[in-house]
Amino acid sequence: MKNILELLQMTAAALPDKQAVTAPDGACTWRELLHDTERVGTALAAWTAPRHPIPVLMEKGRHALCAFFGAVQAGCFYVPLSPALPEARLRQIVEVLRPPCLVTNQENSELAERLLPGGAVLDIGDLLRTAPDPAALTHIRRGMTGEDPLYCLFTSGSTGTPKGVVISHRAVLDFIPSFTALFGIGAEDVIGNQAPFDFDVSVKDIYGAMQTGATLAIIPRQLFSQPAQLMDFLDESRVTTLTWAVSALCLVSALHGLDYRTPSAVRRVLFSGEVMPPAHLRNWMKHLPQAAFVNLYGPTEITCNCTYHRIESDDIDPAGVPLGRPFPGRRVFLLDEDGREISRTGQTGEICVGGAGLALGYYNAPEQTARFFVQHPDNRRYHERIYRTGDLGQYDAQGALRFCGRRDFQIKHMGHRIELEEIERAAAQLDGVTQCCCIYDEDKSGLHAFYTGTAESAAVFRQLAQCLPVFMLPRTFERLEQLPLTPNGKVDRRRLLAIARRETL
Repeated sequence: MKNILELLQMTAAALPDKQAVTAPDGACTWRELLHDTERVGTALAAWTAPRHPIPVLMEKGRHALCAFFGAVQAGCFYVPLSPALPEARLRQIVEVLRPPCLVTNQENSELAERLLPGGAVLDIGDLLRTAPDPAALTHIRRGMTGEDPLYCLFTSGSTGTPKGVVISHRAVLDFIPSFTALFGIGAEDVIGNQAPFDFDVSVKDIYGAMQTGATLAIIPRQLFSQPAQLMDFLDESRVTTLTWAVSALCLVSALHGLDYRTPSAVRRVLFSGEVMPPAHLRNWMKHLPQAAFVNLYGPTEITCNCTYHRIESDDIDPAGVPLGRPFPGRRVFLLDEDGREISRTGQTGEICVGGAGLALGYYNAPEQTARFFVQHPDNRRYHERIYRTGDLGQYDAQGALRFCGRRDFQIKHMGHRIELEEIERAAAQLDGVTQCCCIYDEDKSGLHAFYTGTAESAAVFRQLAQCLPVFMLPRTFERLEQLPLTPNGKVDRRRLLAIARRETL
């Protein structure tokens, strides 16, 4: 199998009338989903040649999936764009892509026109009314390979421009069968989708359902600020599988959603995105003693995850939950500062990953690609491409891999990877700001910004909210006469962290 559409066709043939998707914008069977993608694909093929990006600007739902797989039917790859992102950030992404067209719906048509002025803005409703051309789609498919791009997800970039991670068909087809088999996901399951479609946690939901014939239940975004209604949804929808970001699980726990109602059908809770606080994990395990809990680790660049750890009640300790063992087809190892592999207990090194799941690279960013996707520095015998995550880890006394922080100033917050430098660059361009430093209090999961200049903190916040997503906005903004410096002249981030902690006690 070399193309994800083969998987969709197999599932539609085996389970044609089974519910594939339930969502705020409608439900469909696997047969209906396949036929809708053929209509969209036929229409898109008239606008573009294969292997081009097709941005999809709409809330997650059934129609978004039709647009995604329709783009693939046309031989292209899809790029989810969330309408909730600031327009300035969406414009940055579109400028990187320079797409031949953009797919949206009536609700977001005006925004789409501003993002692609004079370009082809296509309405999903019109595309779905197109008569399918199976012969044309078959011809397109014959020219495709497993290394062709399937999707592109944008993450925060240290240069100030978001990075588009391009993932191939082969990478997803390599990962998803192992993922579903390891955790026993099958056709009888209902997968409760929490993550936005522009966040790679959702990839496991979408393709886990396609692999097994499970039902993908797309949870309305607003329910995550309404824990009682969220628990009602999970229980009434008979959701069995949660593949959620840590921040979403913590939100439910902090707002006592599980005390109101326990979703009785949930059999597995798979979490990722950042370090899971032990207190929140214990709370979930107490309310769902029959469920399996698994810690998943891995950046977008390696196709979802590279390690997993099944959690027993007695291995939640202050040191945190281990990252676990590699998924089949992944090689996960530590490199020291000299590029040599580490095997000793307690020695910290950079977590690196090799294997079939590596991304094709960053879209339209060859320098960034060359920086992170490299030849294994300790292998001069043959080509061995690896990805350097920038995460630090070490092996404990039991041989388990544990997370030890970041090598640089990239952090994980609310389930998203964020480059602190991107926030700093955005702030430094505002009127009345001369210098900015952003720090992250990992203990309290808080972003804090310090700056010099004449601007009032409220004005800085308002201006940043126009160009950065909510999850990148610092919790506090403090103006200083000057930023503290270390003896070698660099901004003293530790001192700023101490100031932030003193002021937020």
